[in-house]
Amino acid sequence: MDLESIADELYGLHPTQFVEARAIRGAEARRAGKAKLAAEIAALRRPTLSAWASNLLVRSEPVQVARLLRLGEGLRQAHQDLARERLKRLSRQQHTLVGVLSRQARTLAAEAGHPIGEAAQRKVEQTLHAVLTDPAAAQEWASGRLVNALVAPVGFTAAAVATDVPVRPALTAHSARRRKTPPGPDLHVTSPKTAREKRLEDDRRRKLAQANREAEAAEQHARRREEEHQKAQADVERAEASLHELEERATELARQLHATAELRRRVRTELDNARHRATQTAPAARHARRAAQTALARLERLET
Repeated sequence: MDLESIADELYGLHPTQFVEARAIRGAEARRAGKAKLAAEIAALRRPTLSAWASNLLVRSEPVQVARLLRLGEGLRQAHQDLARERLKRLSRQQHTLVGVLSRQARTLAAEAGHPIGEAAQRKVEQTLHAVLTDPAAAQEWASGRLVNALVAPVGFTAAAVATDVPVRPALTAHSARRRKTPPGPDLHVTSPKTAREKRLEDDRRRKLAQANREAEAAEQHARRREEEHQKAQADVERAEASLHELEERATELARQLHATAELRRRVRTELDNARHRATQTAPAARHARRAAQTALARLERLET
């Protein structure tokens, strides 16, 4: 029994079964004298409903898992290479595959006897988009042991690979020659239209920079709140595990107390019976002793 196999078992269970199964495995480890393993088991966090559905999808659809991972690698490479046509093609595959897999996760959950709602399915879709954009998220998802839904990192979201996002074109030979040409005197004169366009471009850049700062700040704030929630959830789960263990001990002590009370009743009954027999046999014992003494005295007289 090791942590890997136990974690694999626990994260295949529905969240409502997770805490009890974790407590059982932890108790088994403690009885086996494996205190460190027991502590590691207790630290395993219960998955959310959407994380469980994502884990179920990974465990049930290995072919589709491999397909999504390959698609994510292709999208990230195409985004890095600024390959517009490849981005368009892969983005169409992305939207189709994410939709198929999120619906498949919902179907699998229903077949497992624990249907999920629209909100949980959206969390599954969010996780799938994160898998496409972030290699670390892809690795975590593919393990089948998610605790929470994954979130795509700022700077490369699903929108970044949409078909309508412009990709910076390569510099043509004509434009390159034009940039290398020294400006003539007439270029110092800026037309009103060019100045307006420059102002609009500067304003757009300022707004974009501000939006990026706000998005990063919001992401950091969300991550802090999520970490606080995860810590609070971990405290809840530890308390639940401790309570479950105490309840098991209380049940065992109650069983022992009942057995002890039953044993006490039987021993008391045996004691009462023994006392009764002792009371009844006392006169006969005294009479027999006197008869023995009389017989001994007669024997002594005859011998003299």
